[in-house]
Amino acid sequence: MYFVVKVTSGQERIAVNVLQNKIAKSDLPIYSVIVVEGMRGYIIMEAEDEVSARQFVTKGRSIRGVLPKELSEDEVKKLIESKSHAIGIEKNDIVEFTTGPFKGYKARVLKMDETKDDITVELMDVVVPIPITTKMNTAKVIQKANKV
Repeated sequence: MYFVVKVTSGQERIAVNVLQNKIAKSDLPIYSVIVVEGMRGYIIMEAEDEVSARQFVTKGRSIRGVLPKELSEDEVKKLIESKSHAIGIEKNDIVEFTTGPFKGYKARVLKMDETKDDITVELMDVVVPIPITTKMNTAKVIQKANKV
C-alpha cells in the first residue's frame, strides 16, 4: 500500500533521508520512501498497512504526517514516470541549455548522475572551461557523441 506523507515544502529529500535512517532501525513493515519530482511538500511511502504507516511517521522537524487516503499502484506509477525531456543524454554528447542562467550555451557532457537527475558539463566557447553540474531537464541534446 502506498501513502502520501506531508512534509515541509523544499525539505522532501531531507525528510526521505530521515525516514530511510529510521527504517533501518525500525521493525515496522515499511518498504520504501521516495521523492517525486514536481510534488513539492509531499513524498510517497510504501507500507504494509495504514496503521504501520501512521505509527512509523511521527511528526518531526520536516515531517507533518500521513494523508488519510492511500494511493493505488497505477497512481504511483503515473507520478514516478520520468517526465524529463533530457532522456537519451550520454557522456560526451553536446547539449544546449534551454532554461536557466546558461540558456543558449552549448556544453559537452562529462558525467551523469541519473539518481539525482544531474549532469556535469563543460561549457564550450569559453576562455576557461569549468565543470558545471545542473539538472538534466535544463538541457537538450543537439549532437550525439561519436561511438567508435
